[in-house]
Amino acid sequence: MEETNQSVVTEFIFQGLCTSRELQMFLLLPFSTLYLMIVVGNLFVVILTITDHHLHSPMYYLLANLSFIDFCLSSVTTPKMITDLIKENKSISFGGCMSQILCVHFFAGGEMVLLVTMAYDRYVAICRPLHYTSIMDRQKCIWLVVISWITGFVHGINQLILVLELPFCGPRVIDSFFCDIPLVMKLVCMNTDILGIIINAESGVLGITCFILLLISYTYILLTVQIHSNDGSSKALSTCTSHIIVVVLFYGPVIFIYLWPVNITLVDKFLSVFYTVITPLLNPAIYTLRNRNIKNAIKKLLNHM
Repeated sequence: MEETNQSVVTEFIFQGLCTSRELQMFLLLPFSTLYLMIVVGNLFVVILTITDHHLHSPMYYLLANLSFIDFCLSSVTTPKMITDLIKENKSISFGGCMSQILCVHFFAGGEMVLLVTMAYDRYVAICRPLHYTSIMDRQKCIWLVVISWITGFVHGINQLILVLELPFCGPRVIDSFFCDIPLVMKLVCMNTDILGIIINAESGVLGITCFILLLISYTYILLTVQIHSNDGSSKALSTCTSHIIVVVLFYGPVIFIYLWPVNITLVDKFLSVFYTVITPLLNPAIYTLRNRNIKNAIKKLLNHM
């Protein structure tokens, strides 16, 4: 009885987005197009921020990192989902499944902390404008980004360790298009109630802490904007509105999937698609359409072409 888990279950089978072959083939082109737009849109923001010296400031440096994380998060699940639309056997190896769990929590955890960092940046810029350049200097900005990546990595490793050695002895069908811990836990042949509480607590501490910090930051910002209502404050409010929209788009689906007590498979699949496909697609569009400096940088780039 000293066999490894991999010798008991070597692969998992996805049921995918739906069971209808006709609908799967219909979804192939739209999702392929959406993923192409995610890759182009997010990497374009990264490249634009690097190449345009007008965007060499903490806010755009953080935005470039957000775009890169969104690109990575979507790339963990979306290419596999797209190729599975044309496959009968939607299988993934045990190692591949564990890698998805690690990477999804790595990038999602990193994005949570990065959104807090972006909120802090806006708080300093709006509530303490005279001290902005000294507080958000280049070195501190880099360290804040590094901390977000390290936090995401530690969170991903913690989640992986908790599920890696569990006895998966069948069934091996996952009713989704990627490996997510709540669904994988259903396939474990032992009582996982206590372990489930530990996993949710670890994720909950990170998620709720980040969410509270975001609420505090944006509350201070909105109060400051209300007190100092002028053209500069209106511009600051417009920038913050973009940030708040992104926070809602990211946290909304995550809260419903992981904290909502009622599990409805169709709703969970829709929300999973939302935060792995739709949110990474919308983030660069939101910042691009609402930010004058980015629009000017795009116009300048197009004029030089």
